[in-house]
Amino acid sequence: MDPRHSSGVTVVGAGAISALGPTVLDLWEGARQGQVGIRPVQALAMDGLDTKLGAEVTDPVEHSRRYRRPDGFRERAIELALVAAEEAMTALPAGLVDSERFGVVLGTCNAGLLSGREWLRAVRDGEVPSPELPLLVTPQALAESVGAAFRLRGPVLAVNTACASGANAIGLAADLLRTGRADAVLAGGSDAFSDVCFAGFNSLQSLSPEPAAPYDAERQGLSLGEGSGMVVLVRAEFAHEHGLTGIADIAGYGLSADGFHATAPQPEGRGAAKAIEGALRLSGITPEQIGYINGHGTGTPKNDPAETNAIRLALGEEEADRTPVSSTKSMIGHMLGAAGAAEALVTAHALAEQTAPPTAGHTTPDADCPRDCIPGPARPLDTGAALSNNFAFGGANASLVLTRAADGHRPPQPDTDRVVITGIGLLNPAGSTAAEVWSAYLRGQCPVEWDAGLRHSPVDFDPDPYLTKRERRRMDRLAQFSIAATARALADAGFEAGSEAAEAVGIVFGTGTGPMEAMQKFTDPLLAEGPAAADPAVFPNTVYNQAAGQVAIRLGLRGPTSTLSIGHATGAAALAYSADLLAAGHCDALVCTATDTLTEQVGRAYAAVGAASTREPGAAADGRFTLAEGSVAVVLERRSTAIARGATILGEFLGHGMASDASRARLWDARGRGLERAMRTALDDAGLEPAGVDAVWLASAGLSAADRAENQAVRRLFHPYGAPTLHAPKTVLGEPMGVGGALTLALALHQGRSGGRPVLLNSSSLGGSHVSLAVRCGAEESRTTTASGEAR
Repeated sequence: MDPRHSSGVTVVGAGAISALGPTVLDLWEGARQGQVGIRPVQALAMDGLDTKLGAEVTDPVEHSRRYRRPDGFRERAIELALVAAEEAMTALPAGLVDSERFGVVLGTCNAGLLSGREWLRAVRDGEVPSPELPLLVTPQALAESVGAAFRLRGPVLAVNTACASGANAIGLAADLLRTGRADAVLAGGSDAFSDVCFAGFNSLQSLSPEPAAPYDAERQGLSLGEGSGMVVLVRAEFAHEHGLTGIADIAGYGLSADGFHATAPQPEGRGAAKAIEGALRLSGITPEQIGYINGHGTGTPKNDPAETNAIRLALGEEEADRTPVSSTKSMIGHMLGAAGAAEALVTAHALAEQTAPPTAGHTTPDADCPRDCIPGPARPLDTGAALSNNFAFGGANASLVLTRAADGHRPPQPDTDRVVITGIGLLNPAGSTAAEVWSAYLRGQCPVEWDAGLRHSPVDFDPDPYLTKRERRRMDRLAQFSIAATARALADAGFEAGSEAAEAVGIVFGTGTGPMEAMQKFTDPLLAEGPAAADPAVFPNTVYNQAAGQVAIRLGLRGPTSTLSIGHATGAAALAYSADLLAAGHCDALVCTATDTLTEQVGRAYAAVGAASTREPGAAADGRFTLAEGSVAVVLERRSTAIARGATILGEFLGHGMASDASRARLWDARGRGLERAMRTALDDAGLEPAGVDAVWLASAGLSAADRAENQAVRRLFHPYGAPTLHAPKTVLGEPMGVGGALTLALALHQGRSGGRPVLLNSSSLGGSHVSLAVRCGAEESRTTTASGEAR
């Protein structure tokens, strides 16, 4: 682990656009003054809804950056992110940070929902949708659009823990800096209004007819908001060296899963309390030092008391009762994936100016909510540390600890450890074990079907061993696949589902295309009939982290949770994040599950952008490219924990590298330079030389332009040593979208189960984001010992 892991991380740039105005100063001044931006919505038809109100961005959304606009279509979530990012980036002089060391971590709940809605509308109306619309739909499309707009070629990642996304993104960005994986990171969140989102929350009866009044006894629900908040983070030493002024420091963050319900919080606040406790522990801040809390504070009957209980559990009754808590959502509404970022900005300014902003609209105290929620005007603070909470659908919780930059607080050195792999579970069209899939690869055989002219490979899946009919009644296939694969991996690792040991296990989920089955099922009726057709049973499944929540609920996992969506690089990126969380001591064990499912519209979208084999004459793909679905779950543990419980070690995670092509003109760099940097970085992180690599598991999947670029990168990396063994399983087994990196790991572990030298595993998104993993396959010295030293 890089010694810089104990470094402080400083916010040196900030940008925002919200209902309070087009700048971060508008956000802070409005929040400080208790200005309510929740008003009648102008841009959407609000007929049939329980409210006419929302915290709408009414200022012109203006920026100078370019991104892909199919037939001139503007994706508002990207537009909002670019406005906030452009403001935040002005804090850094041009050229101060090498673009290859500058990363992006973007949090979003709905991503390019408006682009997806436009695609579905066109299909429904019998039109031919713009073939480039799919390039704006996914979370990674937003992150890559922002990265390309500023030509940032470091790690580019999208975080999708619903309403906790913005806070999770900032925490992950801080990790990239502390581990030396970047010198600067642009991080934050963005989400835009849509009729789909309003109809969904309306179907859950969550919307307030009046501006939201969090923590108030008369509160009636939440008010939706839109906008973006972005920060530029650097290490504190870098800021000092270059004369950059910090607004506040990101001292630490915590994540947890409720494992309770798809939409409702755990009433006693136990899950959320774990996130707060984790943030305090990793930041080195005690409850007594927290002088202000920017609460999640949605204004719903269940969320506000649950958060209050969480704060009391984490801080203790006495400290919780004396610490003021306010909700910025009372002024800017609930900005969903952008909420955590915007509220972190308000918290940072509160520390910098030693002023606690109020909770607007609070008039009647509620005994079940904070004793002091700052009703009335802002008040002076005298504190060096504050907490910002965000809790989400699926029971995903994130808490940030911020400290005053002038105080120079440094988090404690983490108790780092090596990370090992102890369990694998998978579902694949070619089989349900790594041995079966490996055999299919060697035979050159994989089940292939043609449907509506599209070449694809579906999974033949029986859910009965894992879920009753009643349990899966409200689940999509994304969740069902994930539960089955995760259950298999936990059993393979020796964890009993629902046990005390399993309860401490975390879940990092990855999906490349996301919940498209649920999204279409929910949206199509709305397009035909309006809000009255919104199905409250389907709406929770439309968020990207819903499968992670279902896994946590069904299998009793309550450790840290996060969800990433990085296109075809998702599985590898989720594994890398999992390893970093474990190495830094967020938890002792977690399962990383990557899942994608095929739908007709997913297939049509791939065909539209020229990345799927069809029977149409002149198709852009090569005929060997097959879309596949599936799920792979990998149990990772701190090595000391695995040895102590006598686990069989299947391999060791040695390091990883990430890079982006940041190209606005094409989908990937034709020479493979970004992937080459990712591979070199992975080797450096693992302390390896190219000559020490036994094999490279390629990202190649039968799309010639991308495959040629990877081959060039591999040749350059291993010149003059000569290329090691090359495996390209996806050219036979199909492209399982975001599952690819996890699938190749499972196959590499099976192929190298008797022990061997390290291997590299490559993954690349179609937007030019690259991840390379360095892994040692096989048990240590071909055997693993128990805690007593007895060989197994």
